[in-house]
Amino acid sequence: MIKAIVAGAAGRMGKRIISMIHQNEEISLAGAFERPDHPDVNKDAGHVAGLGELGVKIVGSLEDTIDKGDVLIDFTSPQATLENIRLASSMGLAMVIGTTGITGEMFNEVETLGKKIRCVFAPNMSVGVNVMFKIVGEMAQILGQDYDMEILEAHHRMKKDAPSGTAMHLARILAGAVGRDLEKVGVYERKGIIGKRTDEEIGIQTWRAGDIAGEHTVMFGGIGERLELTHRAHNRDNFARGAVRAAMWVVRQPDGLYDMQDVLGLR
Repeated sequence: MIKAIVAGAAGRMGKRIISMIHQNEEISLAGAFERPDHPDVNKDAGHVAGLGELGVKIVGSLEDTIDKGDVLIDFTSPQATLENIRLASSMGLAMVIGTTGITGEMFNEVETLGKKIRCVFAPNMSVGVNVMFKIVGEMAQILGQDYDMEILEAHHRMKKDAPSGTAMHLARILAGAVGRDLEKVGVYERKGIIGKRTDEEIGIQTWRAGDIAGEHTVMFGGIGERLELTHRAHNRDNFARGAVRAAMWVVRQPDGLYDMQDVLGLR
């Protein structure tokens, strides 16, 4: 039985991950933690997740539970994830990271530390989105030089980072497929008299509203037609289920940094 520790156990994703673990006979919840001042610290993780008592209390730090698990699942914040992977790497604990908004030097450090352990680091754990990642590059190679490429992402009003990590990953795939530098051609806002759209630009636009779990559309716009590829998440269970699948997969791998393409055998 694989033993999992869940970071951010009282958060929206943490609770769904605990629920998905509870439904799977091959993995169990061995530990759960939150920030030390969280009101749910010392409560049973099952009760917090709406599952009834599981016998696993939410503690106030990874240090208090790290020796209980085989793998850590982390959907928290960039700074919290960085602190968690620093400790996990020092202890050789496998890790699944679904945190978005990790950029710059922080991203580089997470990647470096992830290579020292068994780590799945992915902007989106959904099976459908990862199929989207797989095929959108091929579409861009076929269409991209003659078609305008745009990305639209929509999420709930509580999401803190924009554009989403998934949208940015899609943009990097598109740019790479047509030999462009995203830092130079990415356009994130349009307002006023902006002039004619350039041939090279890739638009990445953001909506935030209500309780949208996550929607991503890639549009290839040509003269006289357009082709759109859309993924819509109906709830967070899709991401939580993928994270649990990644956790069960990564504990059996050699040390290294992986993503969901590896987990799903799409590479």
